Amino acid sequence: RRQHKSCRWESCVRHCDADVRTRDNPWHLTSTHGQCAVCGGLADPDVSPASVSVTMVSGGRYDVAIDFIGGSLGATASVYVGQPLDTLKVKMQTFPKLYPNLPLCFKQTLAKEGIVRGLYAGTIPSLAANVAENSILFAAYGACQKMVASATGVDKVENLNVLANGFSGFLAAFWSSLALCPTELVKCRLQAMRESYISAGKEPPRIGPYNLTRNILREDGVPGLFRGLTATFTREMPGYFFFFAAYELTRQALTPPGKTKDEIGAVRTVVSGGVAGVTLWTLIFPADVIKSRLQVTGSTTPMLVMLKDIYRKEGIMALYNGLGPSIIRTFPATGALFLTYEYSKKWMNSVVQ
Repeated sequence: RRQHKSCRWESCVRHCDADVRTRDNPWHLTSTHGQCAVCGGLADPDVSPASVSVTMVSGGRYDVAIDFIGGSLGATASVYVGQPLDTLKVKMQTFPKLYPNLPLCFKQTLAKEGIVRGLYAGTIPSLAANVAENSILFAAYGACQKMVASATGVDKVENLNVLANGFSGFLAAFWSSLALCPTELVKCRLQAMRESYISAGKEPPRIGPYNLTRNILREDGVPGLFRGLTATFTREMPGYFFFFAAYELTRQALTPPGKTKDEIGAVRTVVSGGVAGVTLWTLIFPADVIKSRLQVTGSTTPMLVMLKDIYRKEGIMALYNGLGPSIIRTFPATGALFLTYEYSKKWMNSVVQ
């Protein structure tokens, strides 16, 4: 006797992906010939259904936890790959006159602040932000995929089309934004702290993420940590629609004949993740510029008012300051995210099964 992959009923002599769960018909039989209704496998002739103690282990029992952990591991890999360029992006977004191009921003940051306090400034809150965001994002994405599949009558999430996967990402991003906003606010302020104080004629303090968070709470309360939340929603939700749609579409395009999307290998997974990341940042960058300025300055200016102000005073291209380092950063960083997520997920599934 062997088990169905997804429903775990002891049912037929060869595996299938049946998810038909009836206790009255544990063999999934539709005829007197003892065949599985789904895959056609024959029931074990030596064991009757009545004599088998059937224990059903739901295929979704560990899915949320696996997606949560996989997202956390993927986020960790992504941060350490992409943090230096993320720091340069924030500086260029917030101080476009001081840093008009990437090479100048890199040279001055490295010369004046070094690697750890300069290029890797804000790594701890960045790590907290990315782990918080991606653990919730991927856990919610898996749950939303199941919800969308159920609503559209699709039997398995693997069979969802590109638009359905994109819509699942759109819904999932709502929940991840709530975790992302406070941690990213602290990260952005740490990354742009030197320039903020110098432009105000003050000496930059040496302060870490914990004390900075305490200062924000003391001065502005809890709402102070959610400054820029509307801009975060505006950036994240439509952005992740295209992010997951692009990832699934690229995986489909790179899948060799006779194989599934889960069998495309490490290199194609990295490429798929990189394409998804580039798609995301290219589309959402103006909203990210506004979010960064709101969070760094602590401004309470409405998002649309700041958008008009930037456009009127600095021009349309100001909304794309820092796009270069973002594109350079996001391809390897998002590739590392998905590579770590997919392979850790496979390993965890093999352990629990």
